[in-house]
Amino acid sequence: MARVWINGERWVEVKDAEGINVVHLTVNDKEIAVSGGQTILEAVARMPGIGNIPTLCYHPAVTPNGACQLCTVEVSEDGGSKFRFVVACLYPVKEGLVVKTNTEMVRKLRRGIIKLLLARCPNVKKIQELAEEYGVQKPRVALLGEDCIHCGLCLRACQEIIGQAAISLNRVWEVAAPFYAYEVSEEDCIGCGDCAFVCPTGAIQMGPNDKPILPKVKILHSEIEAMSKITMEVI
Repeated sequence: MARVWINGERWVEVKDAEGINVVHLTVNDKEIAVSGGQTILEAVARMPGIGNIPTLCYHPAVTPNGACQLCTVEVSEDGGSKFRFVVACLYPVKEGLVVKTNTEMVRKLRRGIIKLLLARCPNVKKIQELAEEYGVQKPRVALLGEDCIHCGLCLRACQEIIGQAAISLNRVWEVAAPFYAYEVSEEDCIGCGDCAFVCPTGAIQMGPNDKPILPKVKILHSEIEAMSKITMEVI
């Protein structure tokens, strides 16, 4: 008997779903039924074996923002006649929606994203694993050697889970303390470690004083030129 997921913890059989907003959709030629009000990514994540959508900037405890774009899929709202790309962590399920999560066009788009990430963060294990899965080779131009991918997950965790704003992204997309401070303040940071816990690349580490050590991102002119070359390769 098919299940209808109410949330991440509870489901009911379809026959017992009276009064629940049940949405029927097709994912990779498999018909599923879920409760309305959730995204494609949430629906697929609750049904093992269907979809397998990769993510970096997503965490179920915080509001998604689609920063990494890795969860991009193809959707059709007219029964499969016309498809378009959407970000699965932001796109809500709809009645009759047709979703394709692993087409060649989707994989090509993800390979381009992974190639850029690999150029910026060649030593990050998660990105290395994604590169291997999608057959991405190291770019021919110089690698940058950073580990922060600017997904903003640490900021959202600090603000939404802890209720603080101890870290921010400044104008050059560097994760830092607010107002360009060199270290997080004792007043704002409670040393909970949530930012380090949710970081997908390990860019944030906890220091001996139980405060996060934020990544130091330096964008030089030569690095900008290198990234431009890599972007042209992807395109």
